[in-house]
Amino acid sequence: MVPKLKHKKPGLVYMVNCGNNIFRPQFFITLRSDLQSLEREHCVFGEVAEGMDVLRKLNEAICDSDDRPYRDIRITHTVILEDPFDDPEGLQVPDRSPEPTREMIMNARIAPDEELDETKGMSAAEIEEQEKAREARAQAAILEIVGDIPGAEMAPPENVLFVCKLNPVTNDEDLEIIFSRFGKIKSCEIIKDKTTGASLQYAFIEYEDRKACEDAYFKMDNVLIDDRRIHVDFSQSVATLRRKGKGK
Repeated sequence: MVPKLKHKKPGLVYMVNCGNNIFRPQFFITLRSDLQSLEREHCVFGEVAEGMDVLRKLNEAICDSDDRPYRDIRITHTVILEDPFDDPEGLQVPDRSPEPTREMIMNARIAPDEELDETKGMSAAEIEEQEKAREARAQAAILEIVGDIPGAEMAPPENVLFVCKLNPVTNDEDLEIIFSRFGKIKSCEIIKDKTTGASLQYAFIEYEDRKACEDAYFKMDNVLIDDRRIHVDFSQSVATLRRKGKGK
């Protein structure tokens, strides 16, 4: 007796339903549980027996607003362990998996084997010089922002977070999506170099209320975003006020 598979766990293999119970020769694999929305919609015909760690890693991939991973995820090779059916006459079995097309390669995504370590091949002195230059640009931008505050004694708003150590590929929209689960965001801006337009790898996020800002502060520090562990704090001056006991 074949057991009935329920739509409630990762690793289920589905055949795509095009409507009117017409199924395409396409399949997908669930990466999480509680997918009752798939009930009576798509057909479960199998489940992953080994390699759940791979599915967990796929589920952790950082995606854009269209739910597409920034780093390409591709099936590079498949192996048929058992085929109970006879091969049709004239079937030609390829000796290797097909190569990706030019369109697949030229898609402006991070390649699976692409290194994101921008310091690779640099000496310790070059890395230190790069960090100093980046910090100098960041400090210049911060001083410019601080210069807009009317008075030195004026306390900055307590609904603004300072986020740093960002990956250069992270953009405003994706950062806002990630942080918006704590509350409504009024503005989210990654600070960029005025000359090159490159990310300076830090941002300011303004919430509508203080509680949402505090929730994000406690939950998001040291979280992995685009393969980088970020640091989250209240805006620098607010953190200073809190340390001095002046924060409300």
